[in-house]
Amino acid sequence: MHHNKGFATRAIHAGQRPDPTTGAIMTPVYQTSTYVQQSPGVIIEDYDYARSANPTRKALEENIASLEGGRHGLMFASGLAALAACVHLLQTGDHVVLCDDVYGGTFRTLDKVFKQFGITYTRVDMTNLDATDAAFTAKTKLCWIETPTNPLLKIIDIEAVSRIAKAKGAIVGVDNTFASPVLQNPLALGADIVLHSCTKYIGGHSDVIGGVLVANDDDIAQRLKFTQNAVGAVMAPWDAFLLLRSTKTLQVRVQRHCENAAKIADFLAEQPQIERVIYPGRTDHPQHAIAKKQMRGGYGGMITATLKGGLPAARTFLERVKLFSLAESLGGVESLIEHPAIMTHASIDKPLREALGITDGLVRFSVGIEDVNDLIEDVREALA
Repeated sequence: MHHNKGFATRAIHAGQRPDPTTGAIMTPVYQTSTYVQQSPGVIIEDYDYARSANPTRKALEENIASLEGGRHGLMFASGLAALAACVHLLQTGDHVVLCDDVYGGTFRTLDKVFKQFGITYTRVDMTNLDATDAAFTAKTKLCWIETPTNPLLKIIDIEAVSRIAKAKGAIVGVDNTFASPVLQNPLALGADIVLHSCTKYIGGHSDVIGGVLVANDDDIAQRLKFTQNAVGAVMAPWDAFLLLRSTKTLQVRVQRHCENAAKIADFLAEQPQIERVIYPGRTDHPQHAIAKKQMRGGYGGMITATLKGGLPAARTFLERVKLFSLAESLGGVESLIEHPAIMTHASIDKPLREALGITDGLVRFSVGIEDVNDLIEDVREALA
């Protein structure tokens, strides 16, 4: 349904059917834990128990799958629950190749939770394809990419890394949270699984925690679905309803995030208090050419900048902004700002953080969809 239609059309219509009982145009919240069977084992579609399937959740799963150009979508209670389902594809002794600059929670899951079950990982700078190739072992079963990376906004060539991983027989997962399905579709670039923290751009209103996996391969999707049901970290119907509301405006929101972020990145680059601005849309970004090749319609709402004067300068700046709220998370309509070393990436040991470039002067901007002149003014005053 609607597969050949444009993104904005699919965002509003994919997976959506008027309610058969009343004709309600919006998918109802099916707030139920179980379903009545006509005879033992005779069920309607696959509705026997609501952990296994729920019509509100299913509508959302179909909707986001369509936005990623995938055949199977699976909703989870959080992005990390979705990630855990991917790692559950592995067995003791298996190995993961992980990009070095990665969401702190992803690192923590592999380093603190799955390591104790004998699943190992190697972190590698995936902007270096030779080093990436060398990180694979005979035991590597999963290659995990995040691009743009969090928080240093490195751009990893999904097509090139997928090719390396496929040659080694590994499954490729891409965390597409920062780009959103609007700007980047990893399945089309060779990935097997796409993950989003729906808490971020897909939700877009800082009011839902959620995760999604999208896959094309029937076998991989079946295995993920088995884990979704067996482990049970599923999304609640009300959250699915809220996210169905969000995907309808995803494209228009992301367009504005990109426009605002591009202007703010250029403004920051001109300020004497700023040592360095990292934004994939700027030609001074080291992987700008790759971003241009694999992203479309913009470069996202995330900017990272280093302030001269380290922690004291960063702290003063973060305390002085008014429109930008000092908070973890990202991707909401309101602008947020944070300090990765102290906040989102504190779960990564300090030597590791500093080796990556997550220094004490680094701040991360999640640019919202407010009037861009007001945001620039806010930054100007806080820097003054």
